[in-house]
Amino acid sequence: MSLTLSLDFQYTTSIEKLWSAITDSNKLAKWVVNIHNGQAMDNDFEPVVGHRFQFRTQPSEYWDGIIDGEVLIVDAPNRVSYTWASGGEKHTVTWTLQDLGDGKVNLHLEQTGFANAQGLEGARYGWGKWCGELEKVLA
Repeated sequence: MSLTLSLDFQYTTSIEKLWSAITDSNKLAKWVVNIHNGQAMDNDFEPVVGHRFQFRTQPSEYWDGIIDGEVLIVDAPNRVSYTWASGGEKHTVTWTLQDLGDGKVNLHLEQTGFANAQGLEGARYGWGKWCGELEKVLA
């Protein structure tokens, strides 16, 4: 059985700024941070189909600190999708951006491939924290 996480976030920004914040490796490092210690997660992400990348942070007793990924879809500035592999599980993360008008943009996250509800709830918490940090990058 595979579970799916689906979340929506609204930001007051332009679709181009939001696209840049979710696809530029320097900007990603500002909001995708280690939830346990707040340190930036260095990465070599590039919005290029087939590009393999990693997010890296300080390892802990529970985790090696590495997320491996491969870019699957790039449809700028509307959608980007990539694999997200860590801790023995491999998921697919898809971001869909929708311009709502009046300077508002909806960011829809879908993460598929969870083996259990505990992992899904952990991801819900993590993305919720990260997307709060993302808002600061857009300010």
